[in-house]
Amino acid sequence: MTVVRENTELVATRRSLPAAAPSASPLAGADTASRNVLLKHTRPLRSRIVSQLAGFGFVGALAFVVDIATYNLVRATVLQDSPIWSKVVSVAVATAVAWLGNRYLTFRRERSPQAFREGVLFAVVNVIGLFIAAGCLFISHYLLGFTSQLADNISGNGVGLVLGTTFRFAAYRWLVFSPRSRTLRLTHSTHRPVRTDSGANS
Repeated sequence: MTVVRENTELVATRRSLPAAAPSASPLAGADTASRNVLLKHTRPLRSRIVSQLAGFGFVGALAFVVDIATYNLVRATVLQDSPIWSKVVSVAVATAVAWLGNRYLTFRRERSPQAFREGVLFAVVNVIGLFIAAGCLFISHYLLGFTSQLADNISGNGVGLVLGTTFRFAAYRWLVFSPRSRTLRLTHSTHRPVRTDSGANS
């Protein structure tokens, strides 16, 4: 009888004790820390890309308006009998506006101190984007045989425009205005010689 009473008291004592908290796994802590670091670096990058996309769209729309306005102005004044050269002039002006807008607005943090090299790369990327749109139109019209005006607009101003614009943004982001360009700009400003006041030393 005494033994049964002691066992009952032992069971009751064990039940009254608080349950031991499960031990934290070192691997779980490491996974949480890695996840936090990844989120810390991913969120600013995501917000920056969204901001760059918005700036890219705004500058592109502005360049489009400049292209149309310049074409009609030049065609109505100095180049009345030359629609091709009027378009060449308007595209050149619109490209310059797009470069300045992307350099000083969309990718202002990544722009390179070597403006000439950056401008040349920008022009090359735009030419390639133009060939992408023209290539889509060529394939649709001449190779696939879709010769209607609707098909030409879908291939050239639809598919070609989307692919060309996507290529241009990616090339601007990772080639023309790459993070390496920002590093070069910071290095250039860091190594800029400090001007001293000669009058203070005299």
